[in-house]
Amino acid sequence: MTPSRAAMLATVAAGLFTLPYLLLSSIAGQLADGMDKARLVRWVKVAEIAIMAVALVGFRLASVPILLGCVVAMGVHSAIFGPVKYSILPQHLRRDEIMAGTGLVEAGTFVAILAGQLLGGLVVPERAGLIALAVAVAGFGASWLVPAAPPPAPGPPIDWNLVRGTVRILRVARGGRGLWLAVLGISWFFGVGTVVTAQLAPLAHGVLGAGPRVVTLFLLVFSVGVAGGSVLVSRLLGGVVSGRYLPAAALGMAVFLLDLWFATRRYAPAPAIGWHAFLGEPQGWHVVFALAGLSVAGGMFVVPLYAWLQTHADAAERSRVIAANNVVNSVVTVALTLVAVLLTGRGTGVPEIMGAMGVATLPFALIMRRLR
Repeated sequence: MTPSRAAMLATVAAGLFTLPYLLLSSIAGQLADGMDKARLVRWVKVAEIAIMAVALVGFRLASVPILLGCVVAMGVHSAIFGPVKYSILPQHLRRDEIMAGTGLVEAGTFVAILAGQLLGGLVVPERAGLIALAVAVAGFGASWLVPAAPPPAPGPPIDWNLVRGTVRILRVARGGRGLWLAVLGISWFFGVGTVVTAQLAPLAHGVLGAGPRVVTLFLLVFSVGVAGGSVLVSRLLGGVVSGRYLPAAALGMAVFLLDLWFATRRYAPAPAIGWHAFLGEPQGWHVVFALAGLSVAGGMFVVPLYAWLQTHADAAERSRVIAANNVVNSVVTVALTLVAVLLTGRGTGVPEIMGAMGVATLPFALIMRRLR
């Protein structure tokens, strides 16, 4: 497969994975609010096993249509699992445990994404399919350890009209104290994070002249940094759900994005250097420092916002609020990705895109003061 075709398929796959978040989040939120969340988790894990089994067949046959179909199915799976993943925490954790629990969920998510990215580049596709199937089976086994989490009140009948249902959950998210600000903040984090991670390979290869191992290093630093920031902020807050560090975390994201622009705009590249040689230069450490600072600040930014959604949304509507957050996440992520594509098409370099994202993030340091 040519590099251009591979890039096109990657773009198509990303779009197909995101589409169910836009279309089905209203159904997902209503389902999670209207039934036992533990039972829904087990249903989702059964579906995951089935999808991974089909994907294994797709890998064995090298069938692009089958694999793209599995991408869509996993998008549906993730859209349904997203609301219940967070909304179940307040039913099993004390209020002073919400921050720590949310931090662990967020840290685990980014570490799992990193593990999947690294593993996908190390093993052949068919073996990757077997590993994914084994992970799905293990997840199903773990789902039986989740205690029952019945709805606090009988939910209304599910509205299967996707447009009307989406409008309703967005209205629910706009009705609570500070909920909409939290949704916008989370969506901005994921939008910027998507743009940054998508630009890491072009940054390493095209700007820094580095080899693929440096891209892996960047992904490792970013994922571990977000995980570390997620755990750190819960420790700093001592279990209190608070927006105390939100302005500083938003400012940190902006400053480190600008520092990443500064560190890379005048970098003198050497052809296809490895990570040893890259870290042998002070400029290389500057880039890693900026990326680490950005990711730690991002983890400290997003975890309190998720905890705010869980504790300030009405218990009977909590899943719908988180589903609304997923809808806005998708819209903001697509919008920022399109902006990055347009800037690239106009000849804007990767460092300048990073700098532009940093400037655009600065207002959130002021906006987030309202959640303190």
